[in-house]
This record gives sequence, C-alpha cells and structure tokens, in this order.
Amino acid sequence: MTTATPGTAAELHAGMVKKIIRSRPGLDSPVVEALRAVPRHLFLPDATLDEAYNPYKAVITKTASDGTHLSCASVATLVAGMLDELHVRPGERIFEVGAGTGYNAALLAELTGPDGLVVTADIDEEITGQASIALAAAGYSGVRVLTRDGALGDETNAPFDKIIVTVGACDIPDAWFTQLVPGGRMVLPLRWRGQTRGVAFVKGDDGVLRSESVFLCGFVPMISQGVERVAMLHTNPLVQIHYDIDQDIDPAQLTGGLDTPRTSAWSGITVGPQDPIDGIWLRATATDPAVCRINASPDAVSADLCTPFIPNLSPTLIAGSSLAYLTKRRLDGADPLYELGAHGHGPDGHALAERLCGHIHTWNTDRKARPSLTAMPLTAQASIPNHAIVKKDCAITVTY
Repeated sequence: MTTATPGTAAELHAGMVKKIIRSRPGLDSPVVEALRAVPRHLFLPDATLDEAYNPYKAVITKTASDGTHLSCASVATLVAGMLDELHVRPGERIFEVGAGTGYNAALLAELTGPDGLVVTADIDEEITGQASIALAAAGYSGVRVLTRDGALGDETNAPFDKIIVTVGACDIPDAWFTQLVPGGRMVLPLRWRGQTRGVAFVKGDDGVLRSESVFLCGFVPMISQGVERVAMLHTNPLVQIHYDIDQDIDPAQLTGGLDTPRTSAWSGITVGPQDPIDGIWLRATATDPAVCRINASPDAVSADLCTPFIPNLSPTLIAGSSLAYLTKRRLDGADPLYELGAHGHGPDGHALAERLCGHIHTWNTDRKARPSLTAMPLTAQASIPNHAIVKKDCAITVTY
C-alpha cells in the first residue's frame, strides 16, 4: 500500500514528468500538462510510491492463476508517447479499449477538457470496477467506464474523433473502423506474424487506415481476440510457435522436427550486443507469408535443442514440415561481435535458412528504414492487396 506524505508523492510525481520529458524530447505540451495534472499513485493503491512514479517500468495489477499478466499500468514513457501520437484536442470524443487502472483515461480527460468525452471499455468487470473507483477518487467521474468487449466499440456514443487501444490487438474489428470519423486517428499496439508494433493510423475518406508512424511497444494481449494461434513444436523441453490464422501452417507436420539434424546458414552480417535487430522481423513480414515467431524455453536453449537469437521472441520461417529461425554466433575478438544467421530443420530447412539470411541482407541495406502500413476492413469492396496479412476482420499491408 502507498504510505508516504502527499509532499513526497508530489516530489516523485514531478520527478517522473521530468524524466519522461528527457526521454521524449519534443513531447506535445498538452500531454506534458496532463501528466503533471494526474497523480498516478491514486490509480495504483497497492503499489509503493516509488513503483507508481517509476516512468520506465510497468506495474502489474492483475495476474491469472497460471502467472499470465491480465492487466497492468503501462510504462509511463510509453503512455506519454502514445498520447502524443493520438493528437488529442479539447472538445474531442475519445474511445479507449482497455480501461486498466483508469490512469490513461484520466489523462485523456485532461486533454479533451470539460467539453470533450472519454469512454473507456474493458471486458473484465473487476478491472472496470477498480478503474471507476480510482477515476472518481481522483476527480474524473465524468469518464464513462463500460464493462464490455472493447472490440464492439461503443455505438451509443459513436462516432469518435480518436480511438486508442491500450491492450495488444491481433486484429482491427469492424466497429473500430466504422465508429472512427473520417480523418480521425487510431493508435494501437498491433500484432502480426508474432511481433507487435505501435501504429498511429489516420482514417481516409475511403475507410482505409494509413499509418503515420510505427514504433516499438508491448502490451498485455486483448482477451477476446482469437486471431493468433499457438502450437507446440516440442514439449520437453518446451518450444512453441505463434502464427496467424491466414498462414498455411499445420503444426502436426512439424512434430519431431527439432529432433532432426540441424542445418545452418550464415549471413556475414554482424551486430554488437546493443544493436537492435527487430527490423529484420518487421521487414520480412512485408513480403514473406512464412514469417512467424518461435518461443524456446531456457531448458530448450541449454539443451541446444533450439537456440534462437532471442529465445522467447525470434522470427521463424515455416513451410510444410520444415522451419528455420534467426540465430547468432560470437566471432573471435576482444569485443563482443555476433554474426547473424539461421538454423534450419526438416527437408527444406537449409533453403529456409538461406531465405532468412536474405531477409537479414535486405534489412542491412538500411537498418533504420521504417515501414508504412495500411489496414482495411474485410467488409470493404476493394480487393485485398498482394502480400496482405489477412485477419478475421481486416487486411494489413506492410510496405517499404
């Protein structure tokens, strides 16, 4: 529980805002003022003040019996960044998916002002109950809190000028398209091919969402969406794959695949220990329908059964009974330097490993390249573009 004087809370609050400003130069001034106005600890009664005002760490607020995180207060720097991308203006109507602690809704209420409307929705009545209590206690009782599947939107209060999603979304439901005004912005953590990116979309007059920015982020997944599939490649030690519903993957064909001889391909491309490599995965999703995610347990890595670049979060190519995943090997020398490559298994494992090395080379031509995304509802009459990632409700394209 929070045990400190209000003066201490105020000092930590001010310190948090200063750190956020330093980490995000150019942050929109209304967002800064909202951060200063809303005391975060009031929305985290079970956290210490140090936890509540640490701008670099999420605070888990609900956990399932199996240890899965169900809700949290997101990292404050990311909260600020997403609000900055949303471009909220006074008097606007905002719909938020994922009520969380209510803190983000309070910030939105500050940004919209007394003439605006903020509606936040969550499928978990325990979460909405706690958010409602915290919002009222902090003086934001005007925020409307709904206990419902956020994928349904809120037809009663629609249309909305802005939509923000604060849970990991594997799809963009039709309600989010139809309840957002033309020219409106939608900011959400969008997941495809096993990886997640924050995307700031603007809705065109044709109903298509087009990205204005794409950024790294991570969120607790949305409960109601069953778009991503998870399958076991190996049970003891544990190795899983994560893939989308439109991918031609039959997990039964891969059974025992990791027990077959390993083949490797090496790219000649090197990285240091601090160099980001997530762009390899992201760029590969633009053209390759075989991209998904592999998740190897520590036991699988220590047994040398499966050794991805990042054990629980690395890109993989799967075709039939074969697969190849991103890996690395340390090169000789005093300073740590790693060569990127791929390990393959199955009859086409080496070909897939070479293909993954091709993606490494493409990424290496411009490591800072940023993609453009479009998302269109599947109810639209327009034909689905080539290389589209087809979800249940929308089709996503990634282009460079």
